Amino acid sequence: MFRIKKLDIFIARQFAMLFVATFFICQFVLMMQFLWRYVDELIGKGLSMEVLAQFFWYMGLMLMPQAFPLAILLSSLITFGNLGESSELTAIKAAGISLLQAMRSLTLIVVCIACMSFYFQEYIGPRAFISFQQLLHSMKQKSPEVEIPEGIFYDGIPNSNLYVQRKDMQTGMLYGIMIYRMNGGYEDAAVILADSGRIQSTEEKKHLLLTLYSGEWFENMRQSGLNVSANVPYRRETFSTKKILLDFDGGFNMADVGGISADARSKSMGRILHDLDSIREFNDSVGHSYFYEARSFVFNQPSLEKKDSLEVIRTAATATVDIDSIYAALTGEQKQTVVMAATNNAQMAMGNLEFKADYSFWLNREERMHQMEAINKVTLSLSCLIFFFIGAPLGAIIRKGGLGIPVIVSVIVFIVFYILDSTGMKMARDDNWTVWFGKLLGTAVLSPIAIFFTYKANNDSVVFNIDLYKNILMRMLGLRTKRNITRKEVIIEDPKYLTDAEMLKNVSGEVDRYSEERRLLRWPNPVKVFFRPGDDHEIAHINTVLETAIEDLSYTKDKYVLLKINQYPVIATHAHTRPFERKWLNVVTGLFLPTGIFFYFRMIRFRYRLYKDLQHILRINQKLIPRIVELGDLQQELGITVSDN
Repeated sequence: MFRIKKLDIFIARQFAMLFVATFFICQFVLMMQFLWRYVDELIGKGLSMEVLAQFFWYMGLMLMPQAFPLAILLSSLITFGNLGESSELTAIKAAGISLLQAMRSLTLIVVCIACMSFYFQEYIGPRAFISFQQLLHSMKQKSPEVEIPEGIFYDGIPNSNLYVQRKDMQTGMLYGIMIYRMNGGYEDAAVILADSGRIQSTEEKKHLLLTLYSGEWFENMRQSGLNVSANVPYRRETFSTKKILLDFDGGFNMADVGGISADARSKSMGRILHDLDSIREFNDSVGHSYFYEARSFVFNQPSLEKKDSLEVIRTAATATVDIDSIYAALTGEQKQTVVMAATNNAQMAMGNLEFKADYSFWLNREERMHQMEAINKVTLSLSCLIFFFIGAPLGAIIRKGGLGIPVIVSVIVFIVFYILDSTGMKMARDDNWTVWFGKLLGTAVLSPIAIFFTYKANNDSVVFNIDLYKNILMRMLGLRTKRNITRKEVIIEDPKYLTDAEMLKNVSGEVDRYSEERRLLRWPNPVKVFFRPGDDHEIAHINTVLETAIEDLSYTKDKYVLLKINQYPVIATHAHTRPFERKWLNVVTGLFLPTGIFFYFRMIRFRYRLYKDLQHILRINQKLIPRIVELGDLQQELGITVSDN
């Protein structure tokens, strides 16, 4: 039965205070990052404080579910980092309370926060998104003189399309201006070209004053009663300066929400699942209509069934029609007409296919966006738990509080999650990955990390021991350290030189015999490497004898002996026969081809290195054994003399 203890209240109180502080910090950072995307819609528009307050309020509501995981990560890391730094975590564990027991109150709190995050995304987030987008569209319609883009047509002004080649943001001048005015419809459009100009709103915000310099005005002179088929006169005017007054309501008016409500981000989970059925049914109907249209276009028979279409294909394949001879019989004018007709048909067919492809891609993308939004509501809430089980164990392992290391670790973890989630979202949105794989990529990567850190912290295992990972990396890459045997300051007993010399002679004999039998320079059989046990007891015995002699000789006072025993290589006794000591690891490595190839060539490298090491041992023994025998004889003589005396 769960009982609330003083320890739970103590840890929960520390976490709550830190969570509130870090939440507002994270919310502020996310809002500032989000604000840069829409800063152009805010500057120079003359918006009231009420409109700006609504803008930031809806933005904050939209970003709250994203701020929850980051705040949980940072606050849990600082909480357990403070407990570890002040040795309170050590006292808790000394009292027999494990880390998971100490985390149980915070686990319950984080579950409640995750549920709150899902509630925000389900009910408050969609409404905030609709209001935010409605407000944003209304801002874009206000003061369009600062909204006109470069290089594309702008249709924000009623009955006009405006193209600007270049803008000067400091002076407000527009260069390379082209205007299409359609007061009387497309047939009576007026085309205005100008070298430069300036656009400004009038004081009452009801009109736009457009001042143009060095340009021309083209306009049709069509009358309302003029025959459509008759020639239409037009007017051409060249001007150095001209002012045009355009009707435009620059006041702040809320835009229509009709198009915004169709966005997946403006819907709850239930509505998304409901609309997905309608979207899929509509997409299937469009696909079927395109299929039947393509079939009728190919066979010119829209009612063909499957067996009939196969018969038409078979007949067309067996028919013998010499198209080249028919084309050659035509006159030059007829050939030109046929080529132009064929070209126009091909271009029309290509344009039709491109339009259908773009429309089908947009329909499929709309379906994927709804699926991604439904998954995102769950994964974003689940990330609160994942970030907690990363932050709390990391704080217990690092044992550093404050805003130093915890902030760095939190930023790194969040950046990794953000990159994975953004990459998965873009790839799934563009139909390069499946929706489930793209949206669950960040969760799938961070969940094992959270389990690993929680397991290590609960068992007090070493995670950030640099020497441990350094040794593993050196073993993987086949690197090794050199011997560093120094002279002992206090020597109780001298080495047994003659015994050591005899051991080194035996080592030399076994090395010669081993080199002849094993033939280390040959490539090994891959089946024996990965799927059969490959312990090399002979080289293990040679290494044991050699290390015993080196250990005894390390107590010598002779500098030459110390120099030579430091030159002996450190032998790896298993790496030249198999990648790992456990059989199942070798089997798994061999079955997975990329790693199998890597470890196979690694083992070949170890075999060649072992061959060089054995030859090096023989050369050292040839130089060291005579010196050891000399020291042993001297040791015997001194021993006999001392006993005689």
